[in-house]
Amino acid sequence: MFAAYRNIDAVASIYGLQDLQTRPNDRTPAAMKRNLQTSCLALLLLSGIAQAQEIEPRTYSNAPIGVNFLVVGAGYSEGGISFDSAVPLTKAQMKIDLAAVAYARVLDIGGQSAKFDLVVPYALLNGTAEYIGQAVTRDVSGFGDPKLRLSMNFYGAPALTLDKYANYRHDLIIGASLQVSVPVGQYDRDRLVNIGTNRWYVKPEFGISKGWGPWTLEATTSATFFGDNDDFFGGKRREQEPIYTFQGHLVYGFSSGVWCALTAAHLIGGRTTLDGVHGNDLQQSSRVGATLALPVDRQNSIKIYASSGVYMRTGSDFDTIGVAWQYRWGGGL
Repeated sequence: MFAAYRNIDAVASIYGLQDLQTRPNDRTPAAMKRNLQTSCLALLLLSGIAQAQEIEPRTYSNAPIGVNFLVVGAGYSEGGISFDSAVPLTKAQMKIDLAAVAYARVLDIGGQSAKFDLVVPYALLNGTAEYIGQAVTRDVSGFGDPKLRLSMNFYGAPALTLDKYANYRHDLIIGASLQVSVPVGQYDRDRLVNIGTNRWYVKPEFGISKGWGPWTLEATTSATFFGDNDDFFGGKRREQEPIYTFQGHLVYGFSSGVWCALTAAHLIGGRTTLDGVHGNDLQQSSRVGATLALPVDRQNSIKIYASSGVYMRTGSDFDTIGVAWQYRWGGGL
């Protein structure tokens, strides 16, 4: 009978809400437990923003086999989160300073080009919100969950050495990828908001890319399947339904090697369950973005990117800007 009250006290202790008052109809242990679980599900959206914000043009393109890429990037993201009206959490805002190091290599698999990449992120996060009129804050920094991905082209991107690649022309490319997130990032079971997620996820994606001279039109669709977090906020079990993402990219390449891209993306899904209680937190949002890539020399280039939310039902509405430096070597460069 007293377990629900102890859980409420735990939330109050962590967020400085010891004087939190409940409405008269919400004072039963069952009602208080429901409020706590709903708020936990809502607050957790603060820690899983990055994976829903990914926009990446030219994933399905060709490159000479044996080429390696080292990428170092930094960015800044800020915005708000919208919850279902039943959740007593308002004015949720978050600011994130982002950094990442990535490595990629172009491979030959079955006569077609493929790519393996590894990304290790780091973030400094500041989140604020109001829970029934009381301030809720969270400041945390640390490494996020690293991501490994294998991208394979099935048609239209033959595996070519550097000398043969000079005569290659992009027409129609069809490919797919599989990304895995490894749960080794920063995670504190006694806090709701973390950089890491303490769960695996697997993200299969299908993509198609069509070139017309300097123009390229790309379309991708993916589904992110989440493992369960069995140690969420003091030992609770958190489950999440898949998130489905659709992206379209219009790319223009200049003869100098500069290219730019406009992107539109939409995601839906991700409803959560906490200890068997379904959350009212189906995510649905749309974003637009732009990318500009500038070659410096044969081995170095700089990429500048920005994106913004244009529609949000429930989920995140973030503005993001960033820059990345890329160094290439191997494969005859």
